[in-house]
Amino acid sequence: MSDPALRLTGATVGYGDVAIVRDADLTVRRGEALAVLGSNGSGKTTLTRGLLGLATVLGGTVEVLGSPVGRLRERGRVGYVPQRHTVSGAMPATVREVVGVGRLPRLGLFRRLGPHDRAAVAEAVEAVGLADRLGDPVASLSGGQQRRVLVARALASEPDLLVMDEPTAGVDAASQAALAGVLARVSAAGTTLVVVTHEAGPLAGVLTRAVVVDSGRLTYDGPLGGVGPGAGPDCHHPEGAAVPSARGYSLDQPRPAPDAARVRDGSR
Repeated sequence: MSDPALRLTGATVGYGDVAIVRDADLTVRRGEALAVLGSNGSGKTTLTRGLLGLATVLGGTVEVLGSPVGRLRERGRVGYVPQRHTVSGAMPATVREVVGVGRLPRLGLFRRLGPHDRAAVAEAVEAVGLADRLGDPVASLSGGQQRRVLVARALASEPDLLVMDEPTAGVDAASQAALAGVLARVSAAGTTLVVVTHEAGPLAGVLTRAVVVDSGRLTYDGPLGGVGPGAGPDCHHPEGAAVPSARGYSLDQPRPAPDAARVRDGSR
């Protein structure tokens, strides 16, 4: 438990032999609440996918909860909320069934959910404020409520590390506030949070540290309230706004994807 939650050393991450994020150094202590910020195309999502083993580590090292990425024996220790706004599918499913999927990494092959698993599902659904909708079809929920179902699915695994990609995008203010409350409680319980976003304002009361990704490079690492015009291109507060830590910031100007760096034979 003395190991950090995340450690990147000279990490280059991409797809195939194309590097998107290059030479990243980052250490996240257990229990921290980190915002990963950047404009569209900056590489912030690729960086996060590298932490989950969904993008290729082309150079350097990436360690998650003390193990090389992709080699963590208990995969349920990492929860993930992907970058999409709603739950959809051809087959109807209830909130209980969707959230129950989050228990699968904790179960052995062919095991069914037991009493502890069912309790974890119920607690996760209650945590996101949907206990009264447990048996309802997910399709009957609003977009913001479906987003909270995805959060509950990740929480059901009882993760040590929770990674979220744009969790507040496309949901209303009430759902954003509800999510902030959920994450505040999760963080207070000791779970490490990594939240990828281009707008941290709704979660500024939860997230305390920020890194900025710009054109595939980490250009800032420090307090959330310290992100401003000097942190890198497009890292700014809205015009005329103050820069206290409670407000967060906005990275709302799209940027083209960085020039791809070809990586062959171990060279960059």
